Amino acid sequence: MIIQSISGNIATQALEGKEIDILPLEWFETHKRIQRKRSRGGQELAFRFLQENPNLQDGDIVFIDNARAVVVEIQPCEAIVLMPASMLEMGTICYEIGNKHLPLFIQGAEVLVPYEAPLFRWLEASGYAPARAERKLTNALRSNVTPHTHGDSGGSLLSKILNITSK
Repeated sequence: MIIQSISGNIATQALEGKEIDILPLEWFETHKRIQRKRSRGGQELAFRFLQENPNLQDGDIVFIDNARAVVVEIQPCEAIVLMPASMLEMGTICYEIGNKHLPLFIQGAEVLVPYEAPLFRWLEASGYAPARAERKLTNALRSNVTPHTHGDSGGSLLSKILNITSK
């Protein structure tokens, strides 16, 4: 089945009487324009969003008919959780992490970043109180810079530098 658009979200669209088939996605898969995935019910889905970034959200309905609906469920992952004490600390944390080209998520009063040990150690050394916890990363801060890595081996540049220097 080829998916080219989002049909709605369970928060705003009633699905009474329909079988719900969950499509589990990792946070980093929600912006991919082209990908193949399999729902928990075994349905193979091919995403082809050619015009724009899909920006799939938790609860998005990617397929619906009279009998069933396929619904996105963003999977929890290990994250760094920060609770800034002031707006100054919030701005400083977001600036420093963003300057490292890492994705940021703001949910309630928490600043979340996908877990990386070197970043966690750096945040502790800088006087912040990071915590490590499982979270659904669903509310990414929008910026004009797409998350990316430097080099071809994955991981952030900060992670590579800290790993080399900590040996």
